[in-house]
Amino acid sequence: MSLIHDYDSPLGPITLASDGKELTGLWFRGQKYYGSTLTGTPVPAQCPVFDQTMRWLDIYFRGKAPAFTPPLAMKTTPFRKAVWDILLTIPFGQTITYGEIAAKIAARTGRPHMSAQAVGGAVGHNPISLIIPCHRVVGTNGSLTGYAGGLDKKERLLEMEKGLPGGKF
Repeated sequence: MSLIHDYDSPLGPITLASDGKELTGLWFRGQKYYGSTLTGTPVPAQCPVFDQTMRWLDIYFRGKAPAFTPPLAMKTTPFRKAVWDILLTIPFGQTITYGEIAAKIAARTGRPHMSAQAVGGAVGHNPISLIIPCHRVVGTNGSLTGYAGGLDKKERLLEMEKGLPGGKF
């Protein structure tokens, strides 16, 4: 059974999900793959990981990099987890390309190359938006491509992180 809690962000409602100990999901309401990790009938509740996550989100939406990460449960394939682990290393206010992630995965697995499209699929299925910062992944030329929460949100998040006027809330 999943526990859920709603958070009102400057970009719209966000749903948090937990197994009671770790965060299992964080989605903008209505985003692609919304609720992908929910099990059973979700129960609205309050728990310590939601308190930590809401504190993280409060800091984040003030335009600052939180100095902690709530406990996360990344129950997925080894490939997706490897991609999401790389996402967790992208510094606040910076971006990386799908190709750069693919090169890192290839190097770690001893392969000559890795498909950027496969990486894109893993990035797109990230169930813990913002904290696992899939919005910081861009196209080869820096273009804003794909974001399950919508490109408008991705653009505002990146502007906010870089302190640009359009991103201030």
